[in-house]
Amino acid sequence: MTAQKTHMRREIEEIPQAVARLLDGSAPSLTEAGRGIRERDPNFVVTVARGSSDHAATFLKYAIELTAGLAVASVGPSVASIYGAKLRLNGSACLAVSQSGKSPDIVAMAESAGQRGALTIALTNTADSPLARACNHSIDILAGPERSVAATKTFVNSAVAGLALMAHCTNDETLLAALRELPGKLELAIGCDWMALAGALEGQKSLFILGRGPSFAIASEAALKFKETCAMHAEAYSTAEVMHGPLALVGPKFPVLALASRDAAERSVADTADALAAKEAAAFATTGLAKRARHLPFVATGHTLTEPLALIVSFYSFVEAFARHRGLNPDAPPNLHKVTETV
Repeated sequence: MTAQKTHMRREIEEIPQAVARLLDGSAPSLTEAGRGIRERDPNFVVTVARGSSDHAATFLKYAIELTAGLAVASVGPSVASIYGAKLRLNGSACLAVSQSGKSPDIVAMAESAGQRGALTIALTNTADSPLARACNHSIDILAGPERSVAATKTFVNSAVAGLALMAHCTNDETLLAALRELPGKLELAIGCDWMALAGALEGQKSLFILGRGPSFAIASEAALKFKETCAMHAEAYSTAEVMHGPLALVGPKFPVLALASRDAAERSVADTADALAAKEAAAFATTGLAKRARHLPFVATGHTLTEPLALIVSFYSFVEAFARHRGLNPDAPPNLHKVTETV
């Protein structure tokens, strides 16, 4: 690798500006779509997405359930595109998330949801995409062109768009205020140095990434990025699950990254990281509550739903540097392409 910045690094550094651009440029459509959801008053929400977009949808599932009291379920796109099933979605809202807005199965599921009675909302980085045209409301996440195969700013902007949509729907001024402060917090998060992890990962073939609630969705995104950029296997688990069957894999020096936010689950994540450290795992945690696990720096955003996004930005900064440390080019993962269109 050369000293020249990778596309991935440039795009990570663009995240604060991309978030600010979204909150400013798409404010009218976010307000309108939020009002549309409020007027529809759905009984439940379904999400349609794949890959990093599905991790953003999982993050939004927790956010919607915790603040709006609506049950959220992920619907497999192949239910419509391959199997031709007609789901009963009267009284629901459907949130379809796709960077390109072109994948035929995502579009087919969104179209089917609309035909079956759901209010459909697209979150996409391509304003005039088939998905945007298929939905009742379309939010341009305004992340700008993303050249790196590994999605970073589009993931964050998709999550921010979903939070803003929900805040407008529920008239949550506290969350809206936290989102306005988020670009500055993300700027600080880029600078968090997690390279203490690098030594623990040397010679290892796999690691666990842990979270709970919204941070579990972030852990899933982080595990995917390890696979994409570092050619290293990573598995995401909730701290409520890892102490069961997965514990059999944990031995001395087994690396564990615990992503803790300042929310009701912080103590649970810290305690689990400490329990694994007691078994001689190389455990790291983004919380000062951990007593055995090594601490990693974090940026406190002041809101439980924006803090996981600061964590993923710090992680992105680390994983790009770690890929280069391993002699890999994070912009060119083997066998992968920027846009994958599944049927």
